[in-house]
Amino acid sequence: MKRSEINTILQDAKRFLAVNRFHLPPFAAWTPGAWQQRGEEVREIIDCGLGWDITDFGSGDFARCGLFLFTIRNGYPAPLSSGKAKVYAEKVMIVEVGQITPLHFHWQKTEDIIVRGGGELVIQLFNSTPDEGLATSDVTVQLDGVRRTVQAGATVTLRAGESITLGPGLYHKFWGSKARVLVGEVSTVNDDATDNRFYEPVGRFPDVTEDVPPLHLLVSDYARFCAHLRLGAPI
Repeated sequence: MKRSEINTILQDAKRFLAVNRFHLPPFAAWTPGAWQQRGEEVREIIDCGLGWDITDFGSGDFARCGLFLFTIRNGYPAPLSSGKAKVYAEKVMIVEVGQITPLHFHWQKTEDIIVRGGGELVIQLFNSTPDEGLATSDVTVQLDGVRRTVQAGATVTLRAGESITLGPGLYHKFWGSKARVLVGEVSTVNDDATDNRFYEPVGRFPDVTEDVPPLHLLVSDYARFCAHLRLGAPI
């Protein structure tokens, strides 16, 4: 993706969030120059992958296959067994009409996907097989605490205020319908480096062509633009 395209998506997303009165934490406004003034105090932001996240999944066509996300809070995967760690994550996403997030599951993460406003979110569901294929068995999910069973490959549609719980090993693919959708995600700790299993190979983070300076840093930018901090790469 070109940096100019990413900057345009960022600006448009900020306007949409403002219209929906969804407020981001202060570090969302930091410029690359502001990051140069930061030090050890921002370790959690970088190590836990908090912040702006825009991807076209390697498609080269963000409008057709892509996703805007902002990770608001997240814990570290490693110390979860201690019982003293942050064990949850929260994201906000914007899904365009017909814009696909490809079929995938998580080995560890359980997540609630919540429609916060805008249009409708259509989600296709498959159980996974032991060899990570698509099962033909019926899929049972919880929709706001109500159990529902659908056939393999069927879709469920979420409207404003509605949510679905997706457990480990449950393949899901989603896109917006009727209007742009404001989507929330509340989950156990999120690890985009090792916990995503896409049914078909994709690029989770974009290769960026630097045709203009960044408006804001993406999570995938931290390792390169924040090397002066000598902190860990995003998880």
